[in-house]
Formats: sequence, structure tokens, C-alpha cells
Amino acid sequence: MLRLTDIKLPLDHNDSALAEAIVRKLAISAEDLLHVNVFKRGYDARNNRDIQLIYTVDVEVKGEADLLAKFAKDTQVRVTPDMTYKFVAQAPENLTHRPVVVGLGPCGIFAALILAQMGFKPIVLERGKAVRERTKDTFGFWRKQPLNPESNVQFGEGGAGTFSDGKLYSQVKDRKHYGRKVLHEFVEAGAPEEILYVSKPHIGTFKLVSMVEKMRQQIIDLGGEIRFSSRVEKLDLDEEEGQYSVKGLHLSDGSYLACKQVIMALGHSARDTFQNLYDQGVYMEAKPFSIGFRIEHEQSMIDHCRFGDNAGNPILGAADYKLVHHCKNGRTVYSFCMCPGGTVVAAASEPGRVVTNGMSQYSRHERNANSAIVVGITPEQDYPGHPLAGIELQRRLEELAFKAGGENYNAPGQLIGDFLADKPSAELGEVTPSYTPGVTLTDLSKVVPDYVTQAIREAIPAFDRQIKGFAKADGTLTGVETRTSSPVCIKRDKDYQSINVKGLYPAGEGAGYAGGIWSAGIDGIRVAEALALAFDNNH
Repeated sequence: MLRLTDIKLPLDHNDSALAEAIVRKLAISAEDLLHVNVFKRGYDARNNRDIQLIYTVDVEVKGEADLLAKFAKDTQVRVTPDMTYKFVAQAPENLTHRPVVVGLGPCGIFAALILAQMGFKPIVLERGKAVRERTKDTFGFWRKQPLNPESNVQFGEGGAGTFSDGKLYSQVKDRKHYGRKVLHEFVEAGAPEEILYVSKPHIGTFKLVSMVEKMRQQIIDLGGEIRFSSRVEKLDLDEEEGQYSVKGLHLSDGSYLACKQVIMALGHSARDTFQNLYDQGVYMEAKPFSIGFRIEHEQSMIDHCRFGDNAGNPILGAADYKLVHHCKNGRTVYSFCMCPGGTVVAAASEPGRVVTNGMSQYSRHERNANSAIVVGITPEQDYPGHPLAGIELQRRLEELAFKAGGENYNAPGQLIGDFLADKPSAELGEVTPSYTPGVTLTDLSKVVPDYVTQAIREAIPAFDRQIKGFAKADGTLTGVETRTSSPVCIKRDKDYQSINVKGLYPAGEGAGYAGGIWSAGIDGIRVAEALALAFDNNH
């Protein structure tokens, strides 16, 4: 097959236009075009009066070899690459010990799934509950029921990504096509097939719930075992000539699990586990992350600014944005985890603290658009001296947000105009905050460091020059956003093992190697492969 790239068509093109464009490009007859598969479809909306769809297609044609020779110098015509996932190993028949995966978020799910598909029958430990029970606890908290520290937005089957927009794109390089494996497994589990070709695929929370269940069942059907409400308290380590190696795990229920290889697929909020690992000597470092607020506008305004008269077109869907501003104080402010047609959600995992995040359903039909507007921070400048200092900074800010919100898990909020004018808000305007349990209007400058306030006040008017109305006075800000990424990195070597604990495989977002569902799934596959290749049945 041949892969053709950069085929541009009008947004309103008819059903036959793509085939006609391929025939023109290759200068062949319509009868010579045997089959067309859309590999990718994106759009160029820089001119919102003339939005172009951009296709990458795989085609089956007569005379393929002749066409390749004819277009040898054309980079837009190539042989379709083989993107089929290939397993790197197979478990031995006399499997004497089973690998353990800690965490059943996107990274843990794919690590366990790949190991199961290779025959390694992994044991999966998840500190939270199964996804439907966890959903009840999470929605209950949003309806002002008590917070369950072990079952919430952060903890439980599916990980934090379950209560998100379900984005499946990233800046991660994917030379081995792990990303295609992730997408294909999601489709097999019930995701819409369009995620295989649209440029910015997403799934949404409700679809993710049923998909996670199906992937769990596949792991079990292949011989894997899932244990919920099983938190790892401590590693059991052997030491020989200054080198540690995993011997087993002590669990929160008092039980002990002997094992030799552990994929530690922690989420970015597993603060107690980070502390326990650090106390046992697992090497880790503080890493940069970002802090700020959630910002909300009417989705219709964002759609109009991005798409003009084409707003509402079903192919385009709800508009998103990506914004960056470099401030005079040396800070960088950027939009993060943008959720078109979504809601701001309560993402606390510890009592007495307030955290925000964003979520969308597949339809993206809610009234507001929201995203995090955050400021990049670094351990050298902002939380020096200890690998876990970033966690302590997060906790302090979340406690300030809890107090400013009224100490009832309401989030502190402020109108954009009031924030820019440096005055507390007293009443809402046209944009109603979507965060539940509720929002308490106040002065958000009291819950973040001054440099964050200063930077965001400079950035919002700059963003307004790109999206007219972004600085609209009655748009809302809700605080505080602190869980943009893990504040620590558990260092690993070229074989994906901890640099000082043999048999321990730090993985995913919590360990500092991913950022979002797609990249976490990819890292889970990488680490599972590394474990399989290093597996020694006689060890």
C-alpha cells in the first residue's frame, strides 16, 4: 500500500472528493484506485473563513511499484509503514514467579495487558476500588458527601485519566508505534473508531469507565489477577554488595506478596507511596511541574473565535486552544489540559485540601470551556533542598485553597476582571463556574505565590490578543491547580529499572515518565517489554 500525506480539501467537501483528490495526485484512473483508508484527518483553522481538512491516507492501487518510482522524489508519497505491534518475548511455560504491577491507571493497565498477552500472568495491585464503585465515591464527593482518600479522582481503577477529557495525544515520540497499539486496544475495548484517525482524539469519562472494565477482564482472561484495595506499604529488599533487589511487598492489609519484579505505575498523587519509597532508599529527585488556576469561558465564544462562521460544524466539534506566554518576570504561563465543553472537577485526594482538574464527556456539549492556566516552577528556584519538597508545596497551596473556599471543599473562585483589577469578587456574571461541590468567591491571589499571580495577570491579556474575549471580565477562575504532573522523578536506567533497586521498574506519570493517558499507556508498554526481556525464570 501507499501512504499519501497532506491532501487538503474544503471542510464541506462531498463524499467522493477524497478519492478524486487521490486520483489527481497520483495521475491514475478511478478504476486503478482499489481501496482507501484514512490514517489521519486534521484541520487547518488559521483562516477560520476557509478551514481546510488535511488527510493522510493509505491506498491500494494498481501498478504500485511504477507509482513509487514515478514519485520517488515526492515526500508525500511513500510505502505505508508497518505499524503492527510485535511482542518482544513470550513467558516460559514453567513460569515460577509472576511479575507485579502496582497501580491500575493507564500505565498500569497497559503494562499488565502487554504482560498478560505475552503470557506472564501479572498480579495487579490497586489501592483504590474497581472503576464503577470508584465512580460512585467520586460523584458522591462532588455532591458533598465525605471524601474517601482511597477512592476519588486520583485513586482507583483507571487512574486520574478516567475523570478527564480522555485526550489521546501527546508530544511523546513514538518511533515503535506503541501509540497505535494503545489506540487499537482502546477501540477493541469500545472506544469510537475515529480515535484511530482524527488528529486530536478523545474519549470522555463515561466511555472510559466501560472500556477500563473490558480491559481488566481481558487481563484476567489471560491469567492475570487484579487485587483492589491493596496499597503497597513497603518494599522487602535484599542487599548484596551495596545493590538492592526486590524480594517482596508488604501490603496495607498486613499481607505479604513475594515477588522479584515490580512495575511501580504510580499516579502523580501517590504522595504516601513516594514517601515510603524514599524512606527505603529508592533514589528519586524533585522535578519541575506547574501551578495555577482553572479558567472558564462560554464554549460558544471559543468556538466562534477559533472557527468563525464554521462554529458548530460536527467535524470540527467543540474548539480547543493551546496558549503560551513568556512573562517579564522570567516565568512561563501556558494553558494545560484544555477541556472543550467540559466541567471543572474536585480532584482532592487528601482531607482538608482543595484541588481542581478538568473533565469532558465524549460529546463535549457542556456550556463552558475550561483549561488550567498555570505557571511553570522548578525545584532549583521554588522548592529546593529535598526530593519531596514539591509535594509539600502542593499541600500548602491546597490547604490555602481549602480555607479560602470555606473549609467545606468548595473551591475559591474569582471573576477574571476582578483578578486582573486586584479586587475580591462578590457576585458572578454570565459565566457560571461548573465546579462542584461549589465555588466561594474570594481573592485568588491569597492562595498562590505572588509570582504566580503576577505572571497570570500578565498572561491573560496577552492570551486575549489570540482569542478575543479570553480576558472577558465575567469569565471565572477557580483554584487551585497543582497536580499538573508529578513533582518527583524516580530515576531509572537504560533497562527501565530503578538505578539503585534491581527488579523495580518505575513507570508512568507518577514516576516522572509520562503526562496524560496516551503517553502513560506508551510508557506502560515500554516498561512491560523491558521486564519481559529481562525476565529470568531461574532467578
